[in-house]
Amino acid sequence: MTLHRVHLADCPPQPWRNGGGTTRELLAWPQAADWRLRVSVADVDRDGPFSPFPGVERWFAVIDGEGVELTLPTGSMSVGPADAPVRFDGEAAPACRLPGGPSRDLNLMHRRGAGSAAMRNARPGGSLDGSLFWRGLYVADDALLDLDERTEPVSADTLLWSESGEAQSWRLRSGGRAWWLTLEA
Repeated sequence: MTLHRVHLADCPPQPWRNGGGTTRELLAWPQAADWRLRVSVADVDRDGPFSPFPGVERWFAVIDGEGVELTLPTGSMSVGPADAPVRFDGEAAPACRLPGGPSRDLNLMHRRGAGSAAMRNARPGGSLDGSLFWRGLYVADDALLDLDERTEPVSADTLLWSESGEAQSWRLRSGGRAWWLTLEA
């Protein structure tokens, strides 16, 4: 298994077209021009709409800040830093309101028809087991990750990922805010 590591600080911020924030793309996999899966961190500075992504399923989690209120075709929902990630259609382009000020958010996007992606909160003692086409872990706080027979220290604001159909076991030994990211073929 080849383990890849991407640090948020190494990814330059790109301004949004609507001027409401910036995005740092951690990964566009397998290649930037024709990605199947995209992982990014957005700094949202003001209220406004998300960009539409037709044909894409999105997962969204709040990393820092008091949270956001998203208005989707199915209704409004509040999402805070302790909440589970939410999934919605990329073409929905929800309106985003920041009732408590700026927010930093984790985004996982994947193209429909390119497998099944998911994002969930990772807690110490929790694991990600089995054969997955692609797997990742984003940590907002320093953490320790057990990978089969070895332990990896992971610094804050880092994405770890691997691609492999081999059965693997990842267990979060310690850490604070973190999220499992997966793609099944």
